[in-house]
Amino acid sequence: MLKLCVVLCAAVSLGHGLEKLQQVFQWQALDYEYPTEEMRQYAKFHKDFIPENNLPVGIELWQNKLFVTVPRWEDGVPSTLNYIPVDSATTMSPNLIPYPSWEANQVPSQAQDQCDTLTTTYRIKADSCDRLWVLDSGTVGIGNTTKQICPYAIHVFDLKTDQRIRKYQFRPEDIKEGTFIANIAIDVGKSCEDTFLYASDELAYGLLSYSWELNTSWRASHGFFFPDPLLGEFNIAGLTFHWFPEGIFGITLTPPEADGFKNLLFQPIASNSEFAVSTRVLRNKTLAESVELSYNQYVKIGDRGLDGHLSAHVMDHNGILFFNLIDRNAVGCWNSLNPYRPEYIGHVDMDNEALIFPSDVKVVGDDLWVISDRMPIHLESEAGLNFNDVNFRIFTVPIRNAVRGTVCDGPLSETNYQTPRSVSQSYHVDNNLLYSTHQSYKPYYGQQDVAPKNFFSKKIFVRPEFPSYVTDPQASPFTPSNQLPGAVPSYSPSGHTWSYNKFNYNN
Repeated sequence: MLKLCVVLCAAVSLGHGLEKLQQVFQWQALDYEYPTEEMRQYAKFHKDFIPENNLPVGIELWQNKLFVTVPRWEDGVPSTLNYIPVDSATTMSPNLIPYPSWEANQVPSQAQDQCDTLTTTYRIKADSCDRLWVLDSGTVGIGNTTKQICPYAIHVFDLKTDQRIRKYQFRPEDIKEGTFIANIAIDVGKSCEDTFLYASDELAYGLLSYSWELNTSWRASHGFFFPDPLLGEFNIAGLTFHWFPEGIFGITLTPPEADGFKNLLFQPIASNSEFAVSTRVLRNKTLAESVELSYNQYVKIGDRGLDGHLSAHVMDHNGILFFNLIDRNAVGCWNSLNPYRPEYIGHVDMDNEALIFPSDVKVVGDDLWVISDRMPIHLESEAGLNFNDVNFRIFTVPIRNAVRGTVCDGPLSETNYQTPRSVSQSYHVDNNLLYSTHQSYKPYYGQQDVAPKNFFSKKIFVRPEFPSYVTDPQASPFTPSNQLPGAVPSYSPSGHTWSYNKFNYNN
């Protein structure tokens, strides 16, 4: 097992309120393993390394390497893909080592071969075939400072040799105006050749599939990829800000179903809902690209409830879903044996200091790994991060300990996973939660619709049932003083909304 005795033992006396997560690494500011101290000082002098501009966002673990990604949002980020040798770490704040080399992490304009190096990476994934999948956005900057200096590309490394074995640039038709892709999931099928990468386009609202065997890609579209217009406001670490354009982001795969395919679970950042689609759809170019053929294959699983924003989640082989509850400074869980409802959303751990924005969660074997990075303070606060404080932390915990005492607890075995019970192939069934249980009608929508036309699915007003003027045609929503003498208002259901009929006069 990992030789982390020094780090884990030190974590006992850190003084935060965590009960389960064990802190293994922490940084006030990131630093890198330069060949010499002179090279570090040279990089700082020339603004090639500006410590306060470096924010870690993604992690992955393979054997003794803990990978850490640092996007180039600002100048002074010397390396975007890095690792820590966890079995030889002697400090809780180790320097990051560029992977696979310093040269591979040069900004492309400085590289000998244009666009052959890594520009900016976010989420990465190691698969069971000992390959590291890295999606390079090809961008520097963030928001209105973003510059696309290279095309979106997939880099795949052989982890046993540390050599890149493939680079694939997405087709121009896969990329739309405003595209921002930062999250991936890897689907290894019957063999290492039978592998797909799925990538979520957060701001142009799409889902991309890449086939290793065919070495090509395609793009899917659906209304479920869009943000919820009612849930674009966030409050984290005392900051209120608006990420209302943030669509599909977090994606993860379930264990295989009886038909051999998995479900891809996904959610927009600006949403409290969870959705799913079978990889049978995403692996088939014809199905994936056709809204008409695939529309009803996408399903809503359920809702997390108040303060249910998340940006990353991962499911283990037992069917336990782990995710970052960013509003709550918490790591959450859900057992797929239960309905996807607020009462079945558990807390693995929460802390208003150590878990401010748990940016990424990963399952490696029987352990859960988490990184927190205070991203909203870095991006949204005028003051920025306090670099006299600990800003970035990496935690781990055995999965059995993570779920113990939560609603996610239960016997863990590979036979536990089952298709989430509230998933259905039809939108208008009772357990699919797409309409109010108080409705006396079923919403109607056609294949041509981007999303189901159901205006009562959002509980804008909290009340146990519709007011009387919806269900009683003789009741009026107006006060008596506003009614004309002898007027008899009436209401009737018409399509998706309730329409008001003209007054009838009694002479």
